[in-house]
Amino acid sequence: MSSLEGKKVLHMDRNPYYGGESASLSLDQLYKKFRGDQKPPASLGRSRDYCIDLCPKFLMACGNLVKILLKTSVAYYLEFQSVSGSYVFLNKKIHKVPASAKEALSSGLMGMFQKRRYIQFIRWINDFEYDEPKTHQGCDVFRQTTGEIFNYFKLEPATQLFTGHAFALFLDDSYLQKPAKDMVDRVKLYAYSVTRYGKSPYIYPKWGLGGLPEGFSRRCAVHGGVYMLNIEEKSNFIEDIMFNDDGRVCGIKSEGLVAKCSSLISDPSYFIGTDKIEKTGRVARCICILSHPIDHTDSNNNDSAQIIIPGSAVPNRKSDIYICMVSSLHNVAAPGKYVAVISGNVESGNPEAELAPAFNLLGKIDEKFFWVTDCYKPVNDPSKDGCFITSSYDATTHFTTTTGEVMNIVKQMTGKELDLSITANPEDLQP
Repeated sequence: MSSLEGKKVLHMDRNPYYGGESASLSLDQLYKKFRGDQKPPASLGRSRDYCIDLCPKFLMACGNLVKILLKTSVAYYLEFQSVSGSYVFLNKKIHKVPASAKEALSSGLMGMFQKRRYIQFIRWINDFEYDEPKTHQGCDVFRQTTGEIFNYFKLEPATQLFTGHAFALFLDDSYLQKPAKDMVDRVKLYAYSVTRYGKSPYIYPKWGLGGLPEGFSRRCAVHGGVYMLNIEEKSNFIEDIMFNDDGRVCGIKSEGLVAKCSSLISDPSYFIGTDKIEKTGRVARCICILSHPIDHTDSNNNDSAQIIIPGSAVPNRKSDIYICMVSSLHNVAAPGKYVAVISGNVESGNPEAELAPAFNLLGKIDEKFFWVTDCYKPVNDPSKDGCFITSSYDATTHFTTTTGEVMNIVKQMTGKELDLSITANPEDLQP
């Protein structure tokens, strides 16, 4: 976006592929990263049939990230496919997240009386308009908390749980004590995205998320930007981030040469060991290759799915566990193969065992690749040092938190809000 405003942009990456931690790898690249010289078995099919994301995340179909892709014209370098279903694991079963009155009636998540109350809640959300007081039904979403709104509609704790975590996509329960406006906006966006795409509120780029950074680099190049990938083994690719006497970034030193700059946007891995970031925890992830879809997802459209396991549904756990599954329909796996990626915050000394509730849902696993990533957040002041550092990718399988951070960085750099007053409907994504 900086190049669109006439700024000169140099993008440097230590990896030989686009995207860094959000890269999409072939099967050979995946094995090289996790198993060195071991070659993938022939039973998995051709390497080039795979584009496996290291940190897969779905896009809310009518959400802000899609609007950013449309605003920057990056969307026209991509092709999207809808995700078949969004699910929540509660009461020891996988349930589709009900986003309409019809789905609520058939849901196994609630009893009959609770279904009626939930339908009233969904209809209130769908009809709610800020400038039409008669649609508010006496509720004040700016002053009343989400918990108070839930209680007004007599939603039971289990209903509140899946609404907050699988529908509104909150990361913890602190939202219950905050003004309900954010919850209303999130639920309206989820429901609207479902109505526009029919199956779920999510879409996913064919050939994986690696197409997003590649698309931005191509768009940047159109406006004079330069993108430099490097061979992974060159440890001196970025030798030093340079600062002037006032402590403001002034350049990047690479292989003896200096590229001068006044601002730097970076992920936190380039600042490890400095006082500009701090560790916030760890995330455990596991890539699983399957020869079958996940059971108990839609039998007619089970080529892809998101499943959220709320932390409170697992004994002695605080945070949610996420599963996303994609397949050859998204051009990310060989025919007949499925890629399921599990992620969750590390809360104990045995991270892999913490993901057991998710492993239990997958059935037979052909191959799995498990790892743990340290997570960081910036603690510097970019107005003083010119370094705009992002947080590490969290465990979620959606872009809600990441998109919010991108929009905040744009505001910090430009001094104004990013204008996203455009639509993000299916027809807008057509080339």
